[in-house]
Amino acid sequence: MVGPTGATPWCTWFMEEAFESGGVRGVLHTPDSPNGDAFALTHGAGSNCNAPLLQILSRAFAEAGYAVLRYDLPFRQQRSKGPPFPAAAARDREGIGQAVAAVRGLAPGRVYAGGHSYGGRQTAMAAAESPVLADVLLLLSYPLHPPNRPEQKRTAFFPDLRTPALFVHGTSDPFATLEELRSAVALIPARTDLFAVEGAGHDLKRSAGLGAQILERLRALPDSGSV
Repeated sequence: MVGPTGATPWCTWFMEEAFESGGVRGVLHTPDSPNGDAFALTHGAGSNCNAPLLQILSRAFAEAGYAVLRYDLPFRQQRSKGPPFPAAAARDREGIGQAVAAVRGLAPGRVYAGGHSYGGRQTAMAAAESPVLADVLLLLSYPLHPPNRPEQKRTAFFPDLRTPALFVHGTSDPFATLEELRSAVALIPARTDLFAVEGAGHDLKRSAGLGAQILERLRALPDSGSV
């Protein structure tokens, strides 16, 4: 771990610093008044842990008292550009497990794990493989199928997912319509919620100011019924 990323913190409620330990690399947001809970968030196939969406949400969550680690998946640690190789997806899931374990060592309470697009999908798959991975999942723009290929659904593991999950999805996302996602989520036996962001595309730019609402939905999820 190194010092703050700049001479002045982003705000007075949390510290932001580089994090590297046990094969995990990213940025750690430490709140001034921690509530004991934490997030492990990762990026999509074409990005890294400095993706604007991850930065904005991480800062919003840290201001609310959550420790947040936004981290690079193993494929991104190996090369700075380019998409992940499908054959290496299992290694990315191992990296997710390592990141969540690192977060559990930083906060004694609930751990929320997830990410954007590919990162969220691999986190959900890792949780299906290991139900004790995280307490709740945050899946931003889940890539249900490739654009214009609705028949190629990425739902094979949904019946094995036992972790409560919040899906945050734009109404203009080409990777799934809301109707397609609602139908697919019904396959998940765990408690779920779908937060629709009007007019947002796959990048979820319009969700940047929705940190407080996302937190409200996440906090309610473990104690609510399935939707």
